[in-house]
Amino acid sequence: MIRLARTCLALALLCAVPGVAVPTGAAAQDVLRPAPGDQRAILGTIQAQLNAFQADDWGRAFSYATPRLRALFRTPENFMAMVRGGYQPVYRPQSVEYLDARIVDGKTGQAVRFVGPDGQAVVAIYTMEQQPDGSWRIAAVQLIRTGEVTS
Repeated sequence: MIRLARTCLALALLCAVPGVAVPTGAAAQDVLRPAPGDQRAILGTIQAQLNAFQADDWGRAFSYATPRLRALFRTPENFMAMVRGGYQPVYRPQSVEYLDARIVDGKTGQAVRFVGPDGQAVVAIYTMEQQPDGSWRIAAVQLIRTGEVTS
């Protein structure tokens, strides 16, 4: 069920990617977006984690994950191994471009375009969760390869 929700969120956020068809008519009017204050906080959380990755500050990077995600990985070192192993474009990007944020089936997502160290472009779909204290944390990140290669 969670995987299906993430897939729906990812597909909806792909509409924010240049070159991907955007819904028109009634479907376009039904798009929900986070409030401006929430949007700023979401972008701040993602950027803070990216800054922590650049500094190899794994404790700080790990702190931006939801409690559930932190429980899954248990330690910053386990989290580091996962990021280094499967998320090189996020860990060491050549470039970062924030795209669109959407709310789909009650889940908030933020699309971010990365060009990885190998020049391959990906779109990362961040699933975000608001915490009881009002802060936003990263619940999941799904990478979608675009096939684009930059020089």
